[in-house]
Amino acid sequence: MDEIQLLKENFIKIFNEDFEHVYFSPGRVNLIGEHTDYNGGHVFPCALSIGTYALVTERNDRKVCAYSMNFKDLGIIEFSLDNMVNDKKDDWANYPKGVMKIFEDNGYKMKNGFNVLFFGNIPNGSGLSSSASLEVLTGTIINDLFGFNVDMIDIVKMSQEAENNFIGVNCGIMDQFAVGMGKYNNAILLDCNTLKYEYSEIDLKGYKILIGNTNKKRGLADSKYNERRSQCETALHEIQKIKNINALGELTEEEFEEVKDVITDPVNRKRAKHAVYENQRTIKAVKALKRDNLELFGKLMVDSHNSLRDDYEVTGIELDTLVELILKNDGVIGSRMTGAGFGGCTVSIVKDESVDEIIKNVTPAYKEKIGYEPSFYVVTISDGARKLQ
Repeated sequence: MDEIQLLKENFIKIFNEDFEHVYFSPGRVNLIGEHTDYNGGHVFPCALSIGTYALVTERNDRKVCAYSMNFKDLGIIEFSLDNMVNDKKDDWANYPKGVMKIFEDNGYKMKNGFNVLFFGNIPNGSGLSSSASLEVLTGTIINDLFGFNVDMIDIVKMSQEAENNFIGVNCGIMDQFAVGMGKYNNAILLDCNTLKYEYSEIDLKGYKILIGNTNKKRGLADSKYNERRSQCETALHEIQKIKNINALGELTEEEFEEVKDVITDPVNRKRAKHAVYENQRTIKAVKALKRDNLELFGKLMVDSHNSLRDDYEVTGIELDTLVELILKNDGVIGSRMTGAGFGGCTVSIVKDESVDEIIKNVTPAYKEKIGYEPSFYVVTISDGARKLQ
Protein backbone atom coordinates (compact mmCIF):
# COMPACT_ATOMS: atom_id res chain seq x y z
CA MET A 1 0.00 0.00 0.00
CA ASP A 2 2.98 2.35 -0.57
CA GLU A 3 0.92 4.05 -3.26
CA ILE A 4 -1.74 5.07 -0.72
CA GLN A 5 0.92 6.40 1.67
CA LEU A 6 2.36 8.59 -1.09
CA LEU A 7 -1.12 9.84 -1.99
CA LYS A 8 -1.85 10.56 1.66
CA GLU A 9 1.24 12.77 1.90
CA ASN A 10 0.17 14.63 -1.23
CA PHE A 11 -3.40 15.02 0.01
CA ILE A 12 -2.19 16.65 3.25
CA LYS A 13 0.16 18.93 1.29
CA ILE A 14 -2.56 20.05 -1.17
CA PHE A 15 -5.61 20.33 1.12
CA ASN A 16 -3.93 20.97 4.51
CA GLU A 17 -5.93 18.16 6.10
CA ASP A 18 -5.98 14.37 6.26
CA PHE A 19 -8.26 12.25 4.06
CA GLU A 20 -11.25 10.30 5.43
CA HIS A 21 -11.92 7.73 2.71
CA VAL A 22 -10.03 5.91 -0.05
CA TYR A 23 -11.51 4.33 -3.18
CA PHE A 24 -10.21 2.44 -6.23
CA SER A 25 -11.66 1.92 -9.69
CA PRO A 26 -9.94 -0.32 -12.26
CA GLY A 27 -9.14 0.22 -15.89
CA ARG A 28 -10.41 -2.39 -18.29
CA VAL A 29 -9.27 -4.29 -21.31
CA ASN A 30 -11.61 -5.93 -23.77
CA LEU A 31 -10.29 -9.38 -24.68
CA ILE A 32 -12.55 -9.68 -27.74
CA GLY A 33 -15.70 -8.03 -29.08
CA GLU A 34 -14.72 -4.59 -30.34
CA HIS A 35 -17.16 -1.97 -31.64
CA THR A 36 -19.98 -4.44 -30.97
CA ASP A 37 -21.34 -2.75 -27.84
CA TYR A 38 -23.29 0.06 -29.52
CA ASN A 39 -24.36 -2.43 -32.21
CA GLY A 40 -26.26 -4.52 -29.66
CA GLY A 41 -23.71 -7.31 -29.61
CA HIS A 42 -21.54 -9.05 -27.03
CA VAL A 43 -18.29 -7.90 -25.49
CA PHE A 44 -15.81 -9.76 -23.28
CA PRO A 45 -13.94 -7.30 -21.08
CA CYS A 46 -12.21 -7.70 -17.73
CA ALA A 47 -11.22 -5.19 -15.05
CA LEU A 48 -7.49 -4.65 -14.52
CA SER A 49 -5.13 -4.36 -11.59
CA ILE A 50 -4.21 -0.85 -12.80
CA GLY A 51 -6.75 1.92 -12.31
CA THR A 52 -7.64 5.12 -10.48
CA TYR A 53 -7.37 5.90 -6.77
CA ALA A 54 -9.28 8.62 -4.92
CA LEU A 55 -8.72 10.08 -1.46
CA VAL A 56 -11.69 12.06 -0.15
CA THR A 57 -12.67 14.35 2.73
CA GLU A 58 -16.12 15.91 3.01
CA ARG A 59 -16.52 19.71 3.14
CA ASN A 60 -19.18 21.71 4.94
CA ASP A 61 -20.03 23.89 1.93
CA ARG A 62 -21.30 23.22 -1.63
CA LYS A 63 -17.88 23.21 -3.29
CA VAL A 64 -16.01 20.32 -4.86
CA CYS A 65 -12.24 20.81 -4.96
CA ALA A 66 -10.60 18.23 -7.19
CA TYR A 67 -6.90 17.64 -7.80
CA SER A 68 -5.29 15.07 -10.08
CA MET A 69 -1.74 13.82 -9.63
CA ASN A 70 -1.85 13.12 -13.37
CA PHE A 71 -2.48 16.76 -14.28
CA LYS A 72 -0.53 18.60 -11.57
CA ASP A 73 -0.05 21.69 -13.72
CA LEU A 74 -3.82 22.32 -13.64
CA GLY A 75 -3.80 22.58 -9.83
CA ILE A 76 -7.01 22.32 -7.81
CA ILE A 77 -10.13 22.56 -9.97
CA GLU A 78 -13.10 23.99 -8.06
CA PHE A 79 -16.77 23.95 -8.94
CA SER A 80 -20.05 24.35 -7.10
CA LEU A 81 -22.70 21.63 -6.78
CA ASP A 82 -25.17 24.38 -7.66
CA ASN A 83 -23.59 25.07 -11.05
CA MET A 84 -22.50 21.87 -12.78
CA VAL A 85 -21.92 22.63 -16.45
CA ASN A 86 -19.35 21.29 -18.89
CA ASP A 87 -16.68 23.99 -18.83
CA LYS A 88 -13.60 23.70 -21.04
CA LYS A 89 -11.37 25.30 -18.41
CA ASP A 90 -12.23 22.49 -15.97
CA ASP A 91 -10.56 20.02 -18.34
CA TRP A 92 -10.46 16.44 -16.89
CA ALA A 93 -12.71 17.43 -13.95
CA ASN A 94 -15.69 17.55 -16.32
CA TYR A 95 -15.80 13.72 -16.11
CA PRO A 96 -16.47 13.48 -12.35
CA LYS A 97 -18.61 16.63 -12.52
CA GLY A 98 -20.77 15.02 -15.22
CA VAL A 99 -21.44 11.98 -13.03
CA MET A 100 -22.41 14.21 -10.08
CA LYS A 101 -24.77 16.14 -12.35
CA ILE A 102 -26.46 12.95 -13.61
CA PHE A 103 -26.87 11.68 -10.02
CA GLU A 104 -28.50 14.97 -9.06
CA ASP A 105 -30.73 14.90 -12.18
CA ASN A 106 -31.88 11.43 -11.06
CA GLY A 107 -32.91 12.77 -7.66
CA TYR A 108 -29.76 11.89 -5.67
CA LYS A 109 -28.99 15.22 -4.03
CA MET A 110 -25.58 15.71 -2.47
CA LYS A 111 -25.85 17.66 0.78
CA ASN A 112 -22.30 19.05 0.65
CA GLY A 113 -19.15 19.09 -1.40
CA PHE A 114 -15.80 17.40 -0.79
CA ASN A 115 -12.07 17.59 -1.42
CA VAL A 116 -10.78 14.80 -3.64
CA LEU A 117 -7.35 13.79 -4.87
CA PHE A 118 -7.22 11.44 -7.86
CA PHE A 119 -4.31 9.37 -9.11
CA GLY A 120 -4.49 7.00 -12.06
CA ASN A 121 -1.83 4.53 -13.13
CA ILE A 122 -3.68 3.87 -16.40
CA PRO A 123 -1.80 5.59 -19.24
CA ASN A 124 -3.97 8.50 -20.47
CA GLY A 125 -5.28 8.12 -24.01
CA SER A 126 -4.25 4.46 -24.11
CA GLY A 127 -7.73 3.05 -24.64
CA LEU A 128 -7.78 1.22 -21.29
CA SER A 129 -10.71 3.33 -20.14
CA SER A 130 -9.19 5.95 -17.89
CA SER A 131 -12.33 8.06 -18.42
CA ALA A 132 -14.79 5.26 -17.49
CA SER A 133 -12.60 4.40 -14.50
CA LEU A 134 -12.85 8.01 -13.30
CA GLU A 135 -16.61 8.15 -13.90
CA VAL A 136 -17.48 4.93 -12.08
CA LEU A 137 -15.08 5.90 -9.29
CA THR A 138 -16.96 9.18 -8.84
CA GLY A 139 -20.30 7.35 -8.71
CA THR A 140 -18.85 4.94 -6.12
CA ILE A 141 -17.59 7.84 -3.99
CA ILE A 142 -20.83 9.83 -3.88
CA ASN A 143 -22.92 6.67 -3.45
CA ASP A 144 -20.86 5.82 -0.36
CA LEU A 145 -20.47 9.34 1.07
CA PHE A 146 -24.15 10.20 0.93
CA GLY A 147 -25.63 6.72 1.52
CA PHE A 148 -27.62 6.68 -1.73
CA ASN A 149 -27.72 2.84 -1.89
CA VAL A 150 -27.62 2.86 -5.69
CA ASP A 151 -26.68 -0.56 -7.04
CA MET A 152 -23.58 -0.85 -9.22
CA ILE A 153 -25.45 -1.42 -12.48
CA ASP A 154 -27.25 1.90 -11.98
CA ILE A 155 -23.94 3.62 -11.17
CA VAL A 156 -22.66 2.13 -14.44
CA LYS A 157 -25.68 3.43 -16.39
CA MET A 158 -25.40 6.93 -14.91
CA SER A 159 -21.66 6.98 -15.67
CA GLN A 160 -22.37 6.11 -19.30
CA GLU A 161 -25.09 8.78 -19.41
CA ALA A 162 -22.57 11.33 -18.14
CA GLU A 163 -20.14 10.47 -20.93
CA ASN A 164 -22.90 10.53 -23.58
CA ASN A 165 -24.80 13.63 -22.52
CA PHE A 166 -22.38 15.72 -20.45
CA ILE A 167 -19.04 14.98 -22.15
CA GLY A 168 -20.59 14.36 -25.58
CA VAL A 169 -18.96 11.03 -26.49
CA ASN A 170 -21.47 8.58 -27.92
CA CYS A 171 -19.90 5.52 -26.21
CA GLY A 172 -21.61 2.20 -25.54
CA ILE A 173 -21.91 0.78 -22.04
CA MET A 174 -19.05 -1.71 -22.08
CA ASP A 175 -16.31 0.41 -20.49
CA GLN A 176 -18.30 1.54 -17.49
CA PHE A 177 -19.82 -1.93 -17.07
CA ALA A 178 -16.44 -3.67 -16.99
CA VAL A 179 -15.04 -1.09 -14.56
CA GLY A 180 -18.03 -1.32 -12.20
CA MET A 181 -18.85 -5.03 -12.41
CA GLY A 182 -15.36 -6.50 -12.75
CA LYS A 183 -14.54 -9.67 -10.82
CA TYR A 184 -11.17 -11.11 -9.83
CA ASN A 185 -9.88 -13.67 -12.38
CA ASN A 186 -13.05 -13.40 -14.46
CA ALA A 187 -13.97 -11.69 -17.69
CA ILE A 188 -17.58 -10.68 -18.35
CA LEU A 189 -19.59 -11.84 -21.34
CA LEU A 190 -22.02 -8.94 -21.66
CA ASP A 191 -24.93 -8.72 -24.07
CA CYS A 192 -25.02 -4.97 -24.67
CA ASN A 193 -28.54 -5.16 -26.04
CA THR A 194 -30.14 -6.60 -22.90
CA LEU A 195 -27.38 -6.06 -20.25
CA LYS A 196 -27.55 -9.79 -19.50
CA TYR A 197 -24.12 -10.86 -18.37
CA GLU A 198 -22.22 -13.88 -17.14
CA TYR A 199 -18.82 -14.19 -15.54
CA SER A 200 -16.35 -16.50 -17.22
CA GLU A 201 -13.33 -17.63 -15.29
CA ILE A 202 -10.03 -16.91 -17.02
CA ASP A 203 -7.62 -19.62 -16.00
CA LEU A 204 -4.41 -18.56 -17.72
CA LYS A 205 -2.24 -21.38 -16.41
CA GLY A 206 1.25 -20.52 -17.62
CA TYR A 207 0.11 -17.47 -19.61
CA LYS A 208 0.00 -13.73 -19.03
CA ILE A 209 -2.09 -10.87 -20.40
CA LEU A 210 0.36 -8.46 -22.03
CA ILE A 211 -0.84 -4.96 -22.89
CA GLY A 212 1.18 -3.17 -25.55
CA ASN A 213 0.75 0.61 -25.74
CA THR A 214 1.46 2.13 -29.17
CA ASN A 215 2.06 5.45 -27.35
CA LYS A 216 0.08 7.15 -30.08
CA LYS A 217 -2.38 9.35 -28.23
CA ARG A 218 -5.99 9.20 -29.29
CA GLY A 219 -8.96 11.27 -28.22
CA LEU A 220 -12.28 9.42 -28.45
CA ALA A 221 -14.38 12.51 -29.03
CA ASP A 222 -12.34 13.63 -32.01
CA SER A 223 -11.61 10.20 -33.48
CA LYS A 224 -13.88 8.68 -36.12
CA TYR A 225 -15.84 6.83 -33.44
CA ASN A 226 -19.10 8.71 -33.99
CA GLU A 227 -18.70 8.30 -37.77
CA ARG A 228 -18.41 4.49 -37.45
CA ARG A 229 -21.43 4.49 -35.22
CA SER A 230 -23.58 6.35 -37.72
CA GLN A 231 -22.38 4.12 -40.60
CA CYS A 232 -23.63 1.09 -38.65
CA GLU A 233 -26.92 2.83 -37.85
CA THR A 234 -27.46 3.57 -41.55
CA ALA A 235 -26.77 -0.08 -42.43
CA LEU A 236 -29.16 -1.24 -39.69
CA HIS A 237 -31.97 1.04 -40.97
CA GLU A 238 -31.60 -0.45 -44.46
CA ILE A 239 -31.69 -4.03 -43.16
CA GLN A 240 -34.75 -3.20 -41.03
CA LYS A 241 -36.70 -2.53 -44.23
CA ILE A 242 -36.63 -6.26 -44.96
CA LYS A 243 -35.89 -7.89 -41.59
CA ASN A 244 -37.42 -7.29 -38.18
CA ILE A 245 -34.38 -6.65 -35.95
CA ASN A 246 -33.46 -4.01 -33.37
CA ALA A 247 -29.67 -4.30 -33.59
CA LEU A 248 -26.96 -5.72 -35.86
CA GLY A 249 -25.92 -7.94 -32.97
CA GLU A 250 -29.08 -10.03 -33.43
CA LEU A 251 -27.86 -11.42 -36.77
CA THR A 252 -25.83 -14.58 -37.32
CA GLU A 253 -23.19 -14.58 -40.08
CA GLU A 254 -25.57 -16.56 -42.34
CA GLU A 255 -28.44 -14.13 -41.77
CA PHE A 256 -26.17 -11.20 -42.53
CA GLU A 257 -24.99 -12.78 -45.81
CA GLU A 258 -28.65 -13.18 -46.84
CA VAL A 259 -29.53 -9.52 -46.30
CA LYS A 260 -26.24 -7.64 -46.83
CA ASP A 261 -27.04 -6.57 -50.41
CA VAL A 262 -29.80 -4.28 -49.14
CA ILE A 263 -27.04 -2.06 -47.68
CA THR A 264 -26.44 0.33 -50.56
CA ASP A 265 -23.08 1.80 -49.58
CA PRO A 266 -20.22 -0.76 -49.81
CA VAL A 267 -18.35 0.95 -46.96
CA ASN A 268 -21.36 0.72 -44.66
CA ARG A 269 -21.72 -2.94 -45.68
CA LYS A 270 -18.17 -3.62 -44.47
CA ARG A 271 -18.84 -1.83 -41.20
CA ALA A 272 -21.99 -3.89 -40.58
CA LYS A 273 -20.17 -7.09 -41.53
CA HIS A 274 -17.59 -6.42 -38.82
CA ALA A 275 -20.30 -5.76 -36.21
CA VAL A 276 -22.08 -9.05 -37.00
CA TYR A 277 -19.02 -11.28 -37.40
CA GLU A 278 -17.21 -9.82 -34.39
CA ASN A 279 -20.22 -10.50 -32.20
CA GLN A 280 -20.28 -14.15 -33.29
CA ARG A 281 -16.50 -14.40 -32.79
CA THR A 282 -16.95 -13.20 -29.22
CA ILE A 283 -19.56 -15.86 -28.44
CA LYS A 284 -17.30 -18.54 -29.99
CA ALA A 285 -14.27 -17.28 -28.05
CA VAL A 286 -16.04 -17.61 -24.69
CA LYS A 287 -17.12 -21.15 -25.58
CA ALA A 288 -13.52 -21.95 -26.51
CA LEU A 289 -12.31 -20.70 -23.11
CA LYS A 290 -14.86 -22.87 -21.32
CA ARG A 291 -13.40 -25.87 -23.13
CA ASP A 292 -9.86 -24.77 -22.17
CA ASN A 293 -9.13 -24.23 -25.87
CA LEU A 294 -6.78 -21.24 -25.57
CA GLU A 295 -5.43 -21.85 -29.10
CA LEU A 296 -8.87 -21.23 -30.64
CA PHE A 297 -9.37 -18.20 -28.38
CA GLY A 298 -6.06 -16.80 -29.67
CA LYS A 299 -6.96 -17.45 -33.31
CA LEU A 300 -10.26 -15.60 -32.85
CA MET A 301 -8.35 -12.65 -31.32
CA VAL A 302 -6.23 -12.45 -34.48
CA ASP A 303 -9.33 -12.73 -36.71
CA SER A 304 -10.85 -9.89 -34.67
CA HIS A 305 -7.85 -7.66 -35.33
CA ASN A 306 -7.91 -8.41 -39.06
CA SER A 307 -11.60 -7.49 -39.24
CA LEU A 308 -10.99 -4.25 -37.31
CA ARG A 309 -8.21 -3.46 -39.78
CA ASP A 310 -9.93 -4.42 -43.04
CA ASP A 311 -13.69 -4.08 -42.51
CA TYR A 312 -13.95 -1.49 -39.74
CA GLU A 313 -10.73 0.38 -40.56
CA VAL A 314 -9.98 1.62 -37.06
CA THR A 315 -6.46 0.26 -36.52
CA GLY A 316 -3.81 2.39 -38.25
CA ILE A 317 -0.11 1.74 -38.80
CA GLU A 318 0.88 1.82 -35.12
CA LEU A 319 -1.58 -0.84 -33.94
CA ASP A 320 -1.04 -3.01 -37.03
CA THR A 321 2.74 -2.86 -36.62
CA LEU A 322 2.57 -3.75 -32.94
CA VAL A 323 0.26 -6.74 -33.51
CA GLU A 324 2.34 -8.00 -36.47
CA LEU A 325 5.59 -7.77 -34.50
CA ILE A 326 4.14 -9.51 -31.43
CA LEU A 327 2.70 -12.36 -33.52
CA LYS A 328 6.15 -13.09 -35.00
CA ASN A 329 7.33 -14.34 -31.59
CA ASP A 330 7.13 -17.81 -30.08
CA GLY A 331 4.82 -18.22 -27.11
CA VAL A 332 2.09 -15.88 -28.40
CA ILE A 333 -1.41 -17.37 -28.35
CA GLY A 334 -3.15 -14.33 -29.86
CA SER A 335 -2.92 -10.55 -30.21
CA ARG A 336 -5.27 -7.78 -31.27
CA MET A 337 -6.00 -4.10 -30.90
CA THR A 338 -8.30 -3.27 -28.00
CA GLY A 339 -10.41 -0.18 -27.38
CA ALA A 340 -11.71 2.29 -29.95
CA GLY A 341 -8.63 2.12 -32.17
CA PHE A 342 -6.59 4.78 -34.00
CA GLY A 343 -3.76 4.31 -31.51
CA GLY A 344 -4.09 3.10 -27.96
CA CYS A 345 -3.29 -0.48 -27.00
CA THR A 346 -3.01 -4.07 -28.07
CA VAL A 347 -3.87 -7.05 -25.87
CA SER A 348 -1.99 -10.33 -26.22
CA ILE A 349 -2.00 -13.66 -24.43
CA VAL A 350 1.56 -14.93 -24.13
CA LYS A 351 3.47 -17.65 -22.32
CA ASP A 352 4.97 -16.61 -18.97
CA GLU A 353 8.49 -17.43 -20.04
CA SER A 354 8.16 -15.52 -23.35
CA VAL A 355 7.15 -12.12 -21.94
CA ASP A 356 10.65 -10.61 -21.59
CA GLU A 357 11.84 -11.96 -24.93
CA ILE A 358 8.78 -10.57 -26.76
CA ILE A 359 9.29 -7.10 -25.25
CA LYS A 360 13.02 -7.23 -26.11
CA ASN A 361 12.31 -8.21 -29.74
CA VAL A 362 9.34 -5.95 -30.43
CA THR A 363 10.57 -2.68 -28.87
CA PRO A 364 13.46 -1.87 -31.28
CA ALA A 365 11.61 -3.16 -34.35
CA TYR A 366 8.59 -0.98 -33.56
CA LYS A 367 10.81 2.05 -32.92
CA GLU A 368 12.58 1.54 -36.24
CA LYS A 369 9.29 1.59 -38.16
CA ILE A 370 7.22 4.10 -36.12
CA GLY A 371 9.92 6.39 -34.74
CA TYR A 372 9.33 5.93 -31.01
CA GLU A 373 9.08 3.02 -28.59
CA PRO A 374 5.96 1.20 -27.39
CA SER A 375 5.33 0.51 -23.67
CA PHE A 376 4.31 -2.82 -22.17
CA TYR A 377 2.37 -3.80 -19.05
CA VAL A 378 1.75 -7.26 -17.66
CA VAL A 379 -1.66 -7.05 -15.98
CA THR A 380 -3.84 -9.22 -13.81
CA ILE A 381 -7.64 -9.31 -13.67
CA SER A 382 -9.14 -7.38 -10.77
CA ASP A 383 -12.41 -6.67 -8.98
CA GLY A 384 -14.54 -3.67 -9.99
CA ALA A 385 -14.78 -0.20 -8.41
CA ARG A 386 -14.86 -0.27 -4.63
CA LYS A 387 -14.03 1.42 -1.35
CA LEU A 388 -10.68 0.32 0.04
CA GLN A 389 -10.66 -0.28 3.78
